[in-house]
Amino acid sequence: MTPPRLPRPTELVSAAPAMTPFVAPEELARRVGRSELLRLGANESAFGPSPRAIAAMREAVALTSWYGDPESLELRAALAQRHRCAADEIVVASGIDDLMGLIVRAYCAPGDACVATRGTYPTLFYHLHAYGARAEFAEPAADGAFDPGAIVDAVARSGAKLVYVANPDNPSGTFADRATLAQLREALPDDVLLFLDEAYADFVPVDELPPDVIDPRTIRTRTFSKAFGMAGARIGYALASADVIAVFQKLRLHFGVNRTGQIGALAALDDDAFLRGVVSEVARGRNDYYALADRLGLPSVPSFTNFVCIGIGTRLQAEAMVGALLEAGVFVRKPWAPPLDGYVRVTVGTVAERARLAERFIAALDRVREKAAS
Repeated sequence: MTPPRLPRPTELVSAAPAMTPFVAPEELARRVGRSELLRLGANESAFGPSPRAIAAMREAVALTSWYGDPESLELRAALAQRHRCAADEIVVASGIDDLMGLIVRAYCAPGDACVATRGTYPTLFYHLHAYGARAEFAEPAADGAFDPGAIVDAVARSGAKLVYVANPDNPSGTFADRATLAQLREALPDDVLLFLDEAYADFVPVDELPPDVIDPRTIRTRTFSKAFGMAGARIGYALASADVIAVFQKLRLHFGVNRTGQIGALAALDDDAFLRGVVSEVARGRNDYYALADRLGLPSVPSFTNFVCIGIGTRLQAEAMVGALLEAGVFVRKPWAPPLDGYVRVTVGTVAERARLAERFIAALDRVREKAAS
């Protein structure tokens, strides 16, 4: 019997590799027979949202039957005041991952290249594959940071019209100052769009970040998922020229940002004291991780984020460490490419969580070292 002819996805989608950018901690817990894990792998905030944001969202839940404002006008107005720009130079979306998809869809045609540093945030590649574009890699510096010269060379080699730079970087935690970024921008052709993913910018002093000047050749994205502690609310935004924002208006899912998240983000912007407290506690936590690594004779990478990379040894040893910690009920991740593929990446937890991690980290490291020596 002839098999029935069934609907098929497009050739472009059929050709895209199956890819899940990140396996969720809930799934990892199920795999090891646990109901929960010490969550130090997704760079979620251990310190939660601002109490003002929680109160605003709690009150807003009663009207969940209403759609959110598709234009996010109040939130955009507040963000425009924060960044000293116009509201029509901001678009709000459901996190930077959503914006990433919009940027790739708008500026990478099938077959086009996007230049990114090898080892950087891999969700970019998920979107490139989905829209038929491809990554052209620039090799990183010795600490995993991006190398401006390598990026410029990769653009010249590939003819790419889009460059992706995470700054601070994920997973290395490294940071390039405003002068370095300005030099990169000027070294790129004017028709190359520079996409700066600034998910962790709230952990960096403002005067070290690029100034809030809208450049039609650059898109900067921010999120409420990290320092603001609202990852589950899915609120991100982009700063770009009004012409670029108008392009996104043609493509974006206009009701994709949930109403409760919009209201919580607006309240969070009004609580600078809470944000400063989170940033200070994260800095203390990073120091605790540096001290732990030093005590164990392990290298660590100075970080400008809410996580730290700690060197274990080889790639296989780092993978074994991730597995040993998971068996012990601790969720961490690791960089995927050299020179940091022998490291594990650990999110800053609360004081109590850091103490629990240290105990289990030492025991897991002993097991990995024993296995390597056998």
